[in-house]
Amino acid sequence: MKLNTLKKTGTILFAATLIISSGCNKFLEEKDPSRLTPESFYTIPDHAEAAVAAIYADTRALWGGAGIFSSNWQLLEAPTGTSTTETAQNSDLNNLYSLSWDGNTGHIVNYWNGLYRVIANANLAIDKIPAITPMDEAQKKRKLGEAKFLRAWAYFYAVRLWGDVPLVTKPVFKEADEGFFPARAPQEEVYKLIVEDLVAAESAGLPWMDATGRVSMAAAKAQLSKVYLTMAGQPLNKGAAYYKLAADKAKEVIDYANSNPTVINLFPTYLDLHDVNKEDMLEHLFEIQYQITVASNPMDNYYPNFKAVTVNGQGGTGSSVPTLAFYNSYEPGDLRAKDQEGFFYTTYFLNGNGDRFSLGAPYVFKHFNMVANGTVVSTPNGLVGVKGTAQNNLDVPQIRYAEVLLIYAEAQNEVGGPTQDAYDAFKRIRDRAKLTTPAMSTYSQASFREAVWRERWHELAYEGITWFDMVRLRKVYNETTNGFDEFVGHINKSSNQPLQAKHLLLPLPRQEMLNNPNLKVQNPGYPQ
Repeated sequence: MKLNTLKKTGTILFAATLIISSGCNKFLEEKDPSRLTPESFYTIPDHAEAAVAAIYADTRALWGGAGIFSSNWQLLEAPTGTSTTETAQNSDLNNLYSLSWDGNTGHIVNYWNGLYRVIANANLAIDKIPAITPMDEAQKKRKLGEAKFLRAWAYFYAVRLWGDVPLVTKPVFKEADEGFFPARAPQEEVYKLIVEDLVAAESAGLPWMDATGRVSMAAAKAQLSKVYLTMAGQPLNKGAAYYKLAADKAKEVIDYANSNPTVINLFPTYLDLHDVNKEDMLEHLFEIQYQITVASNPMDNYYPNFKAVTVNGQGGTGSSVPTLAFYNSYEPGDLRAKDQEGFFYTTYFLNGNGDRFSLGAPYVFKHFNMVANGTVVSTPNGLVGVKGTAQNNLDVPQIRYAEVLLIYAEAQNEVGGPTQDAYDAFKRIRDRAKLTTPAMSTYSQASFREAVWRERWHELAYEGITWFDMVRLRKVYNETTNGFDEFVGHINKSSNQPLQAKHLLLPLPRQEMLNNPNLKVQNPGYPQ
């Protein structure tokens, strides 16, 4: 069961309450006891709980709507070359696919605003919760740990997307406040805060796993390993020392999982990954929470265009669909490419629960909610259609245990070549896919490196991870050669356009630069 405050809390904008009125009339000078301010709100433990729940709610902005037939999450999928579009009716999305985005592109603006909204509310909670009295100290420490994790989560997105970004760590309400017009901080400083926040979350007394959807110890350790892996690569290029940090931190999660396989593990089937009854458990170390009464799962733009695969009949936009080249790049026999059993589907049931029909192409099944859309099940009496509920409460994965295994395999290999533990972690991913893995002795450090990279492309596809791999590695998977190209010059199969050096960073939103002169200069390659 999910915690209602996570699923049902609306966004709280504390800053919006700070409206300063002035005047000579007495009634204007009197304090309204019902009017909330940070000073009057942060007085009891329930206020801390509500404030942190509001930060969780804000995380959904990164997956929200971005105009007709588009969603914000497509910012991280369209440029990878692993997807294309069937509709092409959203100009901003078209710019992402064609690698021609700029500082006015809606998805970029929405990501910036959404991330800094998370940061602002996290800063407010971190600043105000310590003074709440009376409040159990263990509860206070947990709430601060959650808030710091979420601030680190937001800054980790921001620094990878824009490089040097404003580093705001205190609440800001008015122009006179320090940080109202923040300048960009060097990436090193941003990463320093990210690591500090995650270390604090790691020691905040959180449970190893939390089925309510809140941040857990496993999430904090896994995210920290992910940060160290990124810092080891480009652009910081910290190398072996940080690969070791990444491997060691991932190993902590793996060791716990090996001792507690009913708590953390890989799901036995890929269908479990998008089973609404198995959220926030086992493989799902951290997810973005959704419930229809507040916000429905935002992945509908993966539905095929005008094909009746849901209880609602013909619909969907097909604005993100797999490229045939990427779909065909999975090894023969890979269960992840098998219709309705892995990450794709090439057939489905009419209106969700009727006769099976061909879709004419592969589509993304990884985020498909069969409870909401309908399905057909086998019973002793034959096949039976199960009508969909049309209530898509499926969460969006952020960190899976599968990624932790691959982080460990990659990082440990970089420390000194493939070890048995690294090989075993890598092989577990392939075993679930029903693939035969060559013996460890057949791999060199270089060949194992690329084997793990390929596994990342195929296992973590369509989860907002591939683009960041491209940037940190400066490499892109080539579906035709099964090898890796240099980032600059690689031609995406989805658009036949080459990646350029400027694409390693996004442009800062144009309106932000107009509002804040301290943000100058713009990232290289984009208009100032």
